Amino acid sequence: MEWTLERLNQFVAVADCGSMTQAARRLGRAQSAVSMAMGLLEADLGLALFHRVGRSVHLTPAGEVMLLEARALLNQAQALDLRARGLAAGQAARLCVSLDEALPYPPFARLLRELAQQFPALELTLLNGTAAEVARDVQTRRAELAFQFDRGPADAQFAQRYVAGVPQMVFVARSHALAATSHGPVTREDLAAHRQLVMHIEGVEDLVISPRIWRSDSFYVMADMLADGIGWGILPRNIAQTPDIEPRIVALDCPELRLPPLAVRMLSLQGAVLDGTALWIQQRLAALLIEGD
Repeated sequence: MEWTLERLNQFVAVADCGSMTQAARRLGRAQSAVSMAMGLLEADLGLALFHRVGRSVHLTPAGEVMLLEARALLNQAQALDLRARGLAAGQAARLCVSLDEALPYPPFARLLRELAQQFPALELTLLNGTAAEVARDVQTRRAELAFQFDRGPADAQFAQRYVAGVPQMVFVARSHALAATSHGPVTREDLAAHRQLVMHIEGVEDLVISPRIWRSDSFYVMADMLADGIGWGILPRNIAQTPDIEPRIVALDCPELRLPPLAVRMLSLQGAVLDGTALWIQQRLAALLIEGD
């Protein structure tokens, strides 16, 4: 076999244009050179690829099959070239990222679309779990990066980078007694009189106000309990806005309880060198989370 990628590219151009002359213009080649290349390709393959009628050409049945093969080979060659360029530029060949299930999804969905365009040769693996699980993914080297809500100081083995903040508020079920005061402010004393639902992950938990508390290590479980009227709790706004939760709850205004945004952080192992891909992900996600506010 003596065919080359250049001849396959010319073959695809001729098939697309239906004319040697038009294909030659597209490729910036002489028409005679393109015609000769097609003749040599047919001779090399032992197949008639085109019916020639005047200045027009039409694919033979064999040519239609070979066109599919040619496109596949050219796409594979392009992918190989992109991968080589990326590796030469110091980009990661593979990356595994673990995501806290409670983080806002739309910014991550957009991030992944942009990541596919920015780093087309990257082989990406995504993991998903609770904040504790994604940290363990990095700890066990299952993932290079993890993104999670900041639930307190990270272990010394982790390097952490602040990404952005997500608003959080006090919520209660519409059927809860505290909902009757949703048109006006509530006090810490009002909140203390009712059961509080608290996030509790590996010994770190939210601000506790009520003497009666239930704990959960999942914002989604906590949101379901809250929506069922079991108690009040502090939720990130994106969790409260999920379709099955939002119609069942209401936000409470507590001037005595001004909650800062819940920080999102990126975890990696101490000493790990972050390449341009990881840093781009961090910076772009920060911008998308801020836009989402």
